[in-house]
Amino acid sequence: MDAHDHIRPHFNFDNSFARSLEGFFISCQAEPASAPKLLQFNHALAKELGLDPVALDSKAGLEIFSGNVTPEGSEPLAQGYAGHQFGGFAPQLGDGRALLLGEVIDNLKQRRDIQLKGSGRTPFSRGGDGKAALGPVLREYLIGESMHALGVPTTRALAAVTTGDDVYREIPLPGAILTRVAASHIRIGTFEFGAARGDVDKVRKLADYSIARHYPETANSENQYLAFFEAVSDAQAALVARWMNIGFIHGVMNTDNMTISGETIDYGPCAFMDTYAPSTVFSSIDAQGRYAYANQPVILSWNLTRLAETLIRFINTDKDRAIELLTDKIKAIQPLYETYWLAGMRSKIGLSEKDPDDLELINDLLLVMEGGHADFTLVFRRLAQALRGHSDEIRQLFDEPDAFDVWARRWRKRLKKDGVAVETVAQAMDLVNPIYIPRNHKVEEALTAAVDQEDMTPFAKLLTVLSHPFDEVVGNEAYAAPAPNSSIPYRTFCGT
Repeated sequence: MDAHDHIRPHFNFDNSFARSLEGFFISCQAEPASAPKLLQFNHALAKELGLDPVALDSKAGLEIFSGNVTPEGSEPLAQGYAGHQFGGFAPQLGDGRALLLGEVIDNLKQRRDIQLKGSGRTPFSRGGDGKAALGPVLREYLIGESMHALGVPTTRALAAVTTGDDVYREIPLPGAILTRVAASHIRIGTFEFGAARGDVDKVRKLADYSIARHYPETANSENQYLAFFEAVSDAQAALVARWMNIGFIHGVMNTDNMTISGETIDYGPCAFMDTYAPSTVFSSIDAQGRYAYANQPVILSWNLTRLAETLIRFINTDKDRAIELLTDKIKAIQPLYETYWLAGMRSKIGLSEKDPDDLELINDLLLVMEGGHADFTLVFRRLAQALRGHSDEIRQLFDEPDAFDVWARRWRKRLKKDGVAVETVAQAMDLVNPIYIPRNHKVEEALTAAVDQEDMTPFAKLLTVLSHPFDEVVGNEAYAAPAPNSSIPYRTFCGT
């Protein structure tokens, strides 16, 4: 690292959020870290952002990622937002432990936020210390990068550092900071924040800014705000369908955790399902199962309805007409989601053409999986093997393989209708059905080693495996295996 210390990191920041949206943020500085250490740096992402990875993977980069130095051109700020949390409205939440350093224009000419998470108290901290513990920081790094490799829109991790300072939860834990990259950090809750204050002009400015930044094609529509709502609904419907297709459970789909851009954000109590069970909940705080796996599509519509409420007065001067127009768009969300979900599931079972009976075929497989306590990820991955004439591995995943055999006969018959060569179908399936996901027990293993033993080796290995989720590698069998059976259900916790 020391060889590159003379190279000064340069971000070429722009700060359009600060310029355009007064009232939605408070300027703020990071708290200094006493003895920072760079644990993980994302060279590939740095290049994608048009940054110099050599200059950033250095002492000078560490000073920026730890919050000790504000880079040139940065105007650090904490964003304000509100949110419906488990159905109840909190009019002021905001970045209680995060700072937006600024925006860069990446190699694809897309604007991206660069944010420090865990960098200390802000005016939105509400009594918290604004810090983050190492475990949750590394968890977000791991899951975010895994989701990216799986093709799911997501925030990314540029760097993870330890601060040299403890944070106090139930026990002292090593403090850490994540440098997070996002298309933006504007949430449904950002709109609720402005609307809760009754500031119509500010909400309109936020909508105009969001349109220009994320959905410029809607600006020329006859009703640009209605078109904007439809575009956000489309992006989020596609996102949740992708979650459902890979067995991902976000765990805390509050409106402050749903981005306008349609990226997955805030990997607090999230987890991937092992055994297929629609009612699966991992989060310790979700006692009612509001955000269970099967409820995610319903919550999608609920959250978007909250966004619609903030836009009513911009849709039409006649309030009743505005509500009518928005209600029509809200009613379209579930059918839209189902279209995305069904397309994803068709590709997972190797279907290239549409058939009216496909939905029943897919739902019947899920019922067989549920009844047979089968592993969600492995069933889909092993279907291609079965197609190639090796059914032993997939049959072993079911308590009662006979039910799967009955389904498989229907499936093969359906595949014949598409008329595609078996090996072509199998190869296509292997490109959409991952063999490696962030298995909960492997994630915990990596985090425990990093936090308790200061050993980053298991983390680095897991990150490497998850970066190529579709490429089955001999020797990595342990990363594909479900957790050993346990009578204690897996629980996740918010990283606050």
